[in-house]
Amino acid sequence: MGEPRPTIAITITLSLDGKPHPVPADTTLATLVITLGHMPNKVSTAVNGLFVARGQRETRVLQDGDAVLLFQPIVGG
Repeated sequence: MGEPRPTIAITITLSLDGKPHPVPADTTLATLVITLGHMPNKVSTAVNGLFVARGQRETRVLQDGDAVLLFQPIVGG
């Protein structure tokens, strides 16, 4: 048998609020929000200019070059 191959960590680069931000491949939007220290219910998200609802973040796998925006929703009257 041959020697085990080393695991290669693959990263992608997002544009996060207009700045390059590397993350592991297969990162979901939900994981990104939590990793950045945000409370999921306190921040709204958009990817490539399209709003992503909180309930869709777990299944929204980020791709290399995606433009991600995190923002606090404006509420009031």
